[in-house]
Amino acid sequence: MNKMIVIVGPTSSGKSELAVKLAKKFNGEIISCDSRQVYVGMNLGTGKIQGKWHSTLSHGREKVWNYVYKDVAHHLIDFISPKRQYSAALFQRDARKAIADVIKRGKLPILCGGTGHYLDTVVYNQQIPDVKPNLKLRKQLGKKSADSLFRQLKKLDSHRAAAIDRFNKRRLIRALEIALTTGKPISKLDPHPSPLTPTLWLGISLPQKTLYKKIDLRLKQRLKAGMIDEVKNLHSKGLSWKRLESFGLEYKYISLYLQGKIKRDDMVTQLSYAIKHYSKRQLTWWKRNKEIKWIDDPKKAAKLLEKFLK
Repeated sequence: MNKMIVIVGPTSSGKSELAVKLAKKFNGEIISCDSRQVYVGMNLGTGKIQGKWHSTLSHGREKVWNYVYKDVAHHLIDFISPKRQYSAALFQRDARKAIADVIKRGKLPILCGGTGHYLDTVVYNQQIPDVKPNLKLRKQLGKKSADSLFRQLKKLDSHRAAAIDRFNKRRLIRALEIALTTGKPISKLDPHPSPLTPTLWLGISLPQKTLYKKIDLRLKQRLKAGMIDEVKNLHSKGLSWKRLESFGLEYKYISLYLQGKIKRDDMVTQLSYAIKHYSKRQLTWWKRNKEIKWIDDPKKAAKLLEKFLK
């Protein structure tokens, strides 16, 4: 059965837990679609599920490692050093392999995550431009402020600008590098994408007030659990402040705090605002996708999936 489902929704909406429930009920495995959860050691700051690596023997010969959470295997999570760069093109390649492997073993692939660009490249099998780094252009763009870069990107590729972290200069520069090199926005490079396989899109819908309360509660819980120490540890292992800040959100603001550039209370306030703003950008990206069936009750998800799999 070559079908898969996708679960989307703003940060803190409960995507991961819904994915696990559906995976258990429908014999599925999860492919994580989060641009930061791929990195080892970036756990609390990314909201990564607290799974563990387990090994099994494939066909009695080869040892296979799986990241397991609540007895459900998760793919493309916690496997890359944060010192390395990981791109949408690499994710597309790895996700295709993971999906094919899950289907081959007679299970249901469940794509779950908050990085809309990553999801679209996989589900719609989009063409990703093979644009090599242009060091001269990057140097020129690097002299500009994040705000200036964002305004430039908005003119060249409004679709990409809608979902990007407008304060993340590294990602803004890469997006501009692609747009300026190809002369086209990413969305125009493959104007008629076709789905990789029949797909059911499910989106978690929450009232904004409820979502914002969940965001603040989760932020408070992660800080209490040691998120600041996590960033300290990453820095002590060789990640520069610049690299940490490039990951945005939690890593950016905590890094600024640890460098003494902002006070702790200001860090929490600014981070809370930034996460909420990010949730708005996520929804802006997905609201354009008319295939998404928005749900406010997990039971509705199970019914929709039952119908889809018939």
